[in-house]
Amino acid sequence: MLFKDRRFAGQLLAKELVAYANRSDVVVLGLPRGGVPVAFEVAKALNAPLDILVVRKLGVPDQEELAMGAIAPGGVRILNKHIINLVNISDELIARVAVQEERELERRENLYRGVDAERLVARHRPFPDLHGRTVILVDDGLATGATMWAAVVAVQKQQPAAIVIAVPVAARETCEQLEPEVDQIACVSKPSPFYSVGLWYESFPQTTDQEVRELLIKAANNGQPLFAS
Repeated sequence: MLFKDRRFAGQLLAKELVAYANRSDVVVLGLPRGGVPVAFEVAKALNAPLDILVVRKLGVPDQEELAMGAIAPGGVRILNKHIINLVNISDELIARVAVQEERELERRENLYRGVDAERLVARHRPFPDLHGRTVILVDDGLATGATMWAAVVAVQKQQPAAIVIAVPVAARETCEQLEPEVDQIACVSKPSPFYSVGLWYESFPQTTDQEVRELLIKAANNGQPLFAS
């Protein structure tokens, strides 16, 4: 199936997650940038707080869409040994790419967590305490799954009660790889062959930093905490 856009995809995805609606232990984490419009709709439908988990793909140089790994906050780094060996990537090159992406991760963390929903002024908000919570990780789709895998590892460090991956569309083999690591994977469509996430959207523009900030503010103004504690 084709999704009209990320907003529509999020609305459909929320129907797969009704069991988590109106629960005080649930928090929805969107993966910026493209996962946040989807997560916004999920959080709204479930009456759950919306937050973000910034992750960054480590793209193969000159083939940035090909993920050789990913990083997440807390020093999390995962590597795809198959891709690394296939393309013959050196440790030095991996380290150089990782440094670049760590800078971008930090930039986005500072930008998104500097939003004060009430005063619209700079004010740092820490990452929420996920201990004992049910965490729903949302992205706009899963291709290789590298960034989602990094997100799962980062969340596992906080000892949540449960981790749920929620995406509108995903490659079936990627879901099979991630299933043992989480409590549930909610997915509307698993087309085969998969090719790419954007192929399954009628409208798939790049989500901007400003859109992410605006959605976080909008979520807070709808009575959902900007960052759960």
